[in-house]
Amino acid sequence: MTQIKSSRTGSEFLYRQSTPDDIFTPEEFTDEHRMIAKTAHQFVEKDVDPYREAIENQDFNRVVALLKKAGQLGLLGHSIPEEYGGIALDKISKCVVGEVVGKTSGYGVAQSNHTCIATLPITHFGTHEQKSKYLPKLASGEYLGAYCLTEPSAGSDALASQTTAVLNEEGTHYLLNGTKLYITNAVFSDTFIVYAKINGNQFSAFIVERNFPGLTLGPEEKKMGIKGSSTRSVILEDCQVPIENLLGDAGKGHVIALNVLNLGRFNLGSACTGGAKHGMKLALQHTNGRKQFGRTIAEFTATQEKVARMMARVYASESLQYRTAFLLEGAMDGLYKETDHKIVGNQMMEYAVECAICKVFGSETLDQVVDESLQLHGGAGFIQEYPIEQMYRDSRINRIFEGTNEVNRLLIVGTLFKKVSKGDISLEELVEKARRKLTETVSVSTNEEDAIQSIRNVFLFCVGTAFQQHGERLMDNQESLMKLSNIAIALYAAESAVLRALKHQGELKMKLARTFLEETLLDVESSARMLLMSILPREQKQQAVQLVFNNLSSFDFGSSLERNREIAQSSYKKLKYDV
Repeated sequence: MTQIKSSRTGSEFLYRQSTPDDIFTPEEFTDEHRMIAKTAHQFVEKDVDPYREAIENQDFNRVVALLKKAGQLGLLGHSIPEEYGGIALDKISKCVVGEVVGKTSGYGVAQSNHTCIATLPITHFGTHEQKSKYLPKLASGEYLGAYCLTEPSAGSDALASQTTAVLNEEGTHYLLNGTKLYITNAVFSDTFIVYAKINGNQFSAFIVERNFPGLTLGPEEKKMGIKGSSTRSVILEDCQVPIENLLGDAGKGHVIALNVLNLGRFNLGSACTGGAKHGMKLALQHTNGRKQFGRTIAEFTATQEKVARMMARVYASESLQYRTAFLLEGAMDGLYKETDHKIVGNQMMEYAVECAICKVFGSETLDQVVDESLQLHGGAGFIQEYPIEQMYRDSRINRIFEGTNEVNRLLIVGTLFKKVSKGDISLEELVEKARRKLTETVSVSTNEEDAIQSIRNVFLFCVGTAFQQHGERLMDNQESLMKLSNIAIALYAAESAVLRALKHQGELKMKLARTFLEETLLDVESSARMLLMSILPREQKQQAVQLVFNNLSSFDFGSSLERNREIAQSSYKKLKYDV
């Protein structure tokens, strides 16, 4: 395996410019990456796709059989060390597999849940004995896993958990009591990562097996989508869990829960990117074959503009996803053998902002693509016979999974202010430098990197303005935080797309980057305007808004009309997302 490292620290993109050499892109896949991608594609096309209807009708025996087949192919063990039955591939490979499986909707949710949040807690926080007992079976598919965190009164606020764990009189077992809601894979799982408070106050994690006395399941939930993944409540009534199944340190369950969810967000971004690519393929194929008014729908320029914008958005999602995989690999390489849980937690959390963006941007990209794809299908898109109907329903959960997009947006800016409070960065210095750059004389530019820096300057200017207006109460003003996060997400996505295009100099890549960048400049201007108008005194509003407008509107990348038509025409030649 080629060692992949990055010198960039977490969330550094918010205040420091990157270069093309700082990122990893799909164009740099190794033979190993391409091999695992080929294995995953063959599995999905030969084993999963033919059973789409059966999976949608909740044939969980079929889902289990497919998961076990995936285990035989190594697709469940990519993030498990070789000594425990896995194949220990890098985060690029994890991203590749997640993307390929992501197009399968319900089945993909089942597999991704198993390989990530149901397995990684043991991989990174288990004892040698726990890893030896469970990981080989989870890697092979002999055991399937679930993750139990959500409760009736504890969702994104995980520490509000009411589930309790009390040591029995003999000191041999913890007795767990409580109910966990919306548990993916519940009906066929053999292991459950369960969070409970020891003696009502020490939030801790446990490995619970299906056959432990006191564990029962509620009925199958009737869901809008992702029907191919089981969702039930897990009920614990004096559930007997051996003391050796305490996972990690007592009272430190939050270290496991939050860090594993962080990787889950990255994983979800991969799945959403893969799903968006499939949604693009469905749109291209349908509009290329369906005729209206004597022409295919693909020939209408309004269709071509939609296609180009969808392609550009997916390109940005793919670009930021592999950029983040590169960063994670640098932080987590060799972490399998680390026994100090504090070090493990710190390394897993280093790129929490980037992982949150993967989740938010990926899920919103998928939603936009399937919505437009369904629209391009016309009435056919509303008919179950056409796969886009199922994709439309299945995509909606992703903005809720792994912490809602709103919660993740709050995390993005919150992490920046934690760095400021710890003295890692000087916010005052960064804001003043950005303000000076914005007040310089503006001239028309065709330089994409200059546009990215202008977005960064606007972000820092807005952060400084918000902090000046709200002070220490900024974190309580969520309306402002949301708008700041929107700019931060746009910055990371646009920079990732532009740096990738500059690194590889492909004509189509540059067109996609420019189309996405143009839209990003408009979106950032809108978010900044809404923020400044909502918090500044009347006499300061117009000057601040004009400053932002002058800078973000000073870029000209040529005719977007012609460029978008060329993007669409290139896409129709291949009838799929392929850059």
